Amino acid sequence: MDAIILPVALATTAACAILNLWLAMRVGMVRRAEKISIGDGGSERLTARMRAQLNFAEYAPIVLILIALIELAVETVDWLWGVAALFVVARILHPFGMDGWKPGRAIGIVLTFLILAGLALYAASIPYFGFGESETIELIQAG
Repeated sequence: MDAIILPVALATTAACAILNLWLAMRVGMVRRAEKISIGDGGSERLTARMRAQLNFAEYAPIVLILIALIELAVETVDWLWGVAALFVVARILHPFGMDGWKPGRAIGIVLTFLILAGLALYAASIPYFGFGESETIELIQAG
């Protein structure tokens, strides 16, 4: 079997896809129980579940892009597995906090912010400080 390209990004994206389905099903269960097909119908519970899913949709794409680009830019990404797993855990904790377990919401969003900021700073530093073991590839203009 050939080496898998971007295994951290692939596994994390798959986990996030499953997580997004779970969040959507949680919204659907409240919609069905409260007989609300469009909007939030004034239901605080439905609003909280909708916001949990939207919050996930706001942060997951940029984190997944950063994970993939960092994985492409550096050779050793063992630490990135841990960061990616922590992101998924944070995004699982957040909706439980939206349902009433307040520490889950706080822990989830704080971890998300820290991971997003850390990945962004690390990614921005790669071209300037050469973090990682891979060499920067110089583009040669044709002709």
